[in-house]
Amino acid sequence: MRTSPYGSWPSPIDAALAAAHDGHPEWLGFVGDEVWWTEPRPTEGGRRTLVRRHADGREEPVLPAPWNVRSRVIEYGGHPWAGTAVAGAPLVVFVNFADQRLYRYEPGGEPRPLTPVSPVGGGLRWAEPQLRYELGEVWCVLEEFTGDGPTDVRRVLAAVPLDGSAAQDRDAVRELTDDRHRFVTGPRVSPDGSRAAWLAWDHPRMPWDGTELIVADVHEGSLREPRTVAGGPEESIAQADWSPDGRLLYASDRTGWWNLYRDGEQLCPREEEFGGALWKLGHRWFAPLDSGLIAVVHGAGSTALGLLDPETGELVDAAGPWTEFAPTLAVHGERVVAVGASPRTAYEVVELDTRPDARTTSGGGAPTGRARVIGAGHDDPVDPVHYPEPQIRVFTGPDGRDIHAHVYP
Repeated sequence: MRTSPYGSWPSPIDAALAAAHDGHPEWLGFVGDEVWWTEPRPTEGGRRTLVRRHADGREEPVLPAPWNVRSRVIEYGGHPWAGTAVAGAPLVVFVNFADQRLYRYEPGGEPRPLTPVSPVGGGLRWAEPQLRYELGEVWCVLEEFTGDGPTDVRRVLAAVPLDGSAAQDRDAVRELTDDRHRFVTGPRVSPDGSRAAWLAWDHPRMPWDGTELIVADVHEGSLREPRTVAGGPEESIAQADWSPDGRLLYASDRTGWWNLYRDGEQLCPREEEFGGALWKLGHRWFAPLDSGLIAVVHGAGSTALGLLDPETGELVDAAGPWTEFAPTLAVHGERVVAVGASPRTAYEVVELDTRPDARTTSGGGAPTGRARVIGAGHDDPVDPVHYPEPQIRVFTGPDGRDIHAHVYP
């Protein structure tokens, strides 16, 4: 029998076990009807791979080592891939961590570079790619280093040809905006293709201090007449998107809380967050569905996945054990996919089915369907009795403000 030093005890949870379970699924998206996401591989040098969930529920890692789907834009990174179905087959573009080039990939073939390598400073980096297949392009954020200094950098929205013609030619990349702003997010194009919206901000502000929501007209593949429609030095817009009927949706903290707005009208006034700190480009706390409902990640302290009816302001949360949702959402038709965790489970890919045959109505509010784990399911490496159960507490801080905390006794 081993005797432990006073005040210590043996535990099956050691550093090696913790390192082997580092990271969680991230950057959800749909490719046709299939759900795809990035997932860490701690035992493979910490790389992130793309995972594809087939219609029969099988999970398949799409890219073998050493491919690493991860962007270094603003160093914190951003959404590193996008995909669509062409003639029933997946077409994917992704950023590879090692060289930060954008690649085109179709299952059964090898990834092909779409962007060149620059020897200047940190080179060329890309984030938030969005396939504009009808134009033969990928629209994304370009971060371009112009020297060796940390401030020798410019960021613009750019269009990369899908045919590979820019793989060795920087001049073949079209710039969609100028570089007047130090930071920008990727453009969100309206359903009818006539407008695009994105966020921008400048030093010394951080994105949670103040951002501008910019809208431009889309004409013949170009962005014209950009204008600021919301936000500013004292107002933070965390995310923007479009409703199915072409109205502008965004999360603003103008009341002191990130709440949702549609064309300037507050949709669900609450003293809780429907947005958050934009540490990575492409974080999503809400996503509009074809039905007009809006999937939201919201809360104060803990977070929930819910459905918001923008016409009534009613909000109904999905039932389940999850008490924390990551800022990543994907929708397809009436399907909603999120990444949730609980004190007893690691982050998992969760689907909320809102289709009519799965709907129930709770308390007369907006309809919500069943939620279930569809990917990266939790697997207990040790007996769950060893997991601490946090207590959700609210403390009073300076100026009487609430401080939300999880206390692990």
